Amino acid sequence: MKHFHPQSLAQGILRSNGAWKLIILVAKGEKRLFILTIIIIIINFKREVKEEEYQDDKIEIFEPLQFNFNTISNATNDFFVSNKLGEGGFGVVYKGRLSSGQEIAAKRLSRDSGQGDSEFKNEVLLVAKLQHRNLVRLLGFCLEGRERVLVYEFVHNKSLDSFIFDQAKRAQLYWEIRYKIILGIARGILYLHEDSRLRIIHRDLKASNILLDEEMNPKIADFGMARLFGEDQTQENTNKIVGTYGYMAPEYAMHGQFSVKSDVFSFGILILEIVSGIKNSGIRDGENIEYLSSFAWRNWKEGVATNIIDPTLNNDSRNEIMRCIHIGLLCVQENVASRPTMASVVVMLNSHSITLPIPLEPAFHMDVRNFQDIKSWGHSSIQESVNETSITELYPR
Repeated sequence: MKHFHPQSLAQGILRSNGAWKLIILVAKGEKRLFILTIIIIIINFKREVKEEEYQDDKIEIFEPLQFNFNTISNATNDFFVSNKLGEGGFGVVYKGRLSSGQEIAAKRLSRDSGQGDSEFKNEVLLVAKLQHRNLVRLLGFCLEGRERVLVYEFVHNKSLDSFIFDQAKRAQLYWEIRYKIILGIARGILYLHEDSRLRIIHRDLKASNILLDEEMNPKIADFGMARLFGEDQTQENTNKIVGTYGYMAPEYAMHGQFSVKSDVFSFGILILEIVSGIKNSGIRDGENIEYLSSFAWRNWKEGVATNIIDPTLNNDSRNEIMRCIHIGLLCVQENVASRPTMASVVVMLNSHSITLPIPLEPAFHMDVRNFQDIKSWGHSSIQESVNETSITELYPR
């Protein structure tokens, strides 16, 4: 058996970590010092490995996820029109099947889309690092010549908006399913904000970006507009406004300030839409138009919040439905600090014994006319992702 000496072992380890000054001390043979030295080396080594892994994660994630373009083309039958799942400003999504039998959704970016290479790489970098049951899973991507394709898991029941805003289909969404969808979305956003290795602001949460699997579990999709925050970062400013009319928080739409509370605002709108089955695009009452958030708050304040509830829902879960309306109103308050965090929202949804604070009047609704005003205030670019078709435009219509 080959023998080794503690001193030579320490010297080898130290040499690999560049700590030459400690070799002389270890060579003196003092056992306590030797043990202490080894402990310090291990701690430093672990720290260096962790930092290196983080840097590698940021840069070297592409190769294992890269698909050959021919593979994706074959899987989608050369992007045949009958495999088309949807279309937006960034491109077209096709259903496909790999040679292994796995079903995929291939998002082929249009060459003249508003999403450039930076947005494409942004989506790959972010989504590749995220693993949660309530986030759509990125399987890979293709970047060949002018072709840019994102390959996702195929989610069978399409998007939430195709159910909740359809008069016939939303009757299939009894309250237990809607509650599961609300809670699943909340958990997915909480993961993005606090529980993943990264801190991510989605910036485009809406019904068409919530996909539903075979068991009606929600999966948050479309991270092309998402932004990565530092560990201690709470807010960021931008002159490039991106998102969807009706879901944007006012501080973001007006001043370009976004934070985790911007996503909370969008989630509040989603709750109200899921409960009511009504889009946040205006409720007509005679000659007047009232948006869902203000309509919900007014009825809640007047003690007739049942007016908000989708009539296809039964009365068995009325208390839970009313609680969700209350939580939704807390999320859409104008004062950023008054909105709860997603951690608080998940606690509120899971525990009926917690007393909820009284919501204040919600922020005013952002519509096309508001955006024309915002444009004149000096924002250099406004990207809108329209709810129905997920179109992105550089300037509002």
